[in-house]
Amino acid sequence: MNKLLSFTVMALAFALSACNTVRGVGQDIQKAGSAIEGAAKK
Repeated sequence: MNKLLSFTVMALAFALSACNTVRGVGQDIQKAGSAIEGAAKK
């Protein structure tokens, strides 16, 4: 669980640093959510 939390924080930090518009933030958050959902299904 701790590894998942660390991964999530790093992914969000990377996603937020990669986008510079409100629309981009929404897309990055959606991608991070998809990644978390995929990890949870495993």
